[in-house]
Amino acid sequence: MPTYQITGAIPLCGQVPIGGAKNAALPILAASVLCADQSRLHCCPNISDVSNALKILKSLGCKVQLREDCVVVDTYPANRCEIAPNLMATMRAAVIFLGALLARFGEARITQPGGCPLGERPIDLHLLGLRHMGYRCEYEGNVLCCKEEALRGCTIALPFPSVGATENILLAALRCDQEIVLCNAAREPEIADLICYLKKCGAQISGANTSVLRIRGGRRLHGATHTVMPDRMEAATYLCAAAITRGSVELLSAQPRHLTAVLESLKKAGCCVRVSEDRIWLSCKHLHSCGSIRTAPYDAFPTDAQAPMMAAMATGEGSTVFEENIFSDRFRHVPALRSFGADIYAADRYAVVKGVGRLHAANVAATDLRGGAAMVLAALNAEGTSSISNIAHIQRGYESFVQKLSSLGAQIKITE
Repeated sequence: MPTYQITGAIPLCGQVPIGGAKNAALPILAASVLCADQSRLHCCPNISDVSNALKILKSLGCKVQLREDCVVVDTYPANRCEIAPNLMATMRAAVIFLGALLARFGEARITQPGGCPLGERPIDLHLLGLRHMGYRCEYEGNVLCCKEEALRGCTIALPFPSVGATENILLAALRCDQEIVLCNAAREPEIADLICYLKKCGAQISGANTSVLRIRGGRRLHGATHTVMPDRMEAATYLCAAAITRGSVELLSAQPRHLTAVLESLKKAGCCVRVSEDRIWLSCKHLHSCGSIRTAPYDAFPTDAQAPMMAAMATGEGSTVFEENIFSDRFRHVPALRSFGADIYAADRYAVVKGVGRLHAANVAATDLRGGAAMVLAALNAEGTSSISNIAHIQRGYESFVQKLSSLGAQIKITE
């Protein structure tokens, strides 16, 4: 089984390029199904989740070409509205193909999606919106069967600004030729990037970056060329890596306006941060508590940055309180961080982290994508050589992770 072997206690220094955002690329790939045409995506990250999305597209009859600088997807030949259970199980984002297939064919059949085990992740809000606009959604055993009945213009109010529900409702609404208004929509930058792509394809959507989206569909879309936005979660991870190793990094092709809450927390913790339009500089000589961190929908502190930040705070001076408000089981990395010597007490939605300075080496197994990244960061701080198994979790979301960390001076390699 492949593992990361990491020798720590080395400050990370240098430049690192930030790749395209996983959480933007995946819904855009799903959305390409609507176009029945060829689309070119630049900066599409070379990660396993994207590979699985491309497998789903191929299974639907689409043609996919991987070129050096882009991914080319031709969805004109698509002729299926059902996704095999084994493909659905590969990732959580597979559920976004539901809205895309409904918009293209008027019907879709899927099973439960896979993804990281972060507690309950129901799709009830997705179905609430689909039913409200006129789709029939019923389960036949473990298969969700959705079909167009009588689409109509309407206003849908989400009780929570769910990212996945916003994306699915947005895509499915593009089959309706009357205006659909989505209130309390998620405002994450990745949704704005999805809307940007769809508008290039000819979709009529207004309200990007706001909580109210207005969608008028019913028109034929065409393909487009689009550059996927930079990955703010990858950027947050490298910022925390510099902090935990007391290093100095420059992030290239980053967008600091999407990381306001993370940057403010790192500043409070003693890091020196400078930004330009597309670069972030961070250096850290001494790390201390940033007080408290409360995850919430954008533009608050992102849940995906909670685990890497917790690893960093485990090495700072003083205590930091984490409050997790998005997922019910997102402290699965805590036992592994304790194996490195971290002093963490976690219960329900809260974790209290008392900084210990230097961690020690440990052998651990990644439990999920961001939790696995937190373990890598702990190993980078620790004295001695650590090993991390189950790295497939980590490879789902970090492109060229070993190469990028090595370029900053980390001693990390993959062993079998």
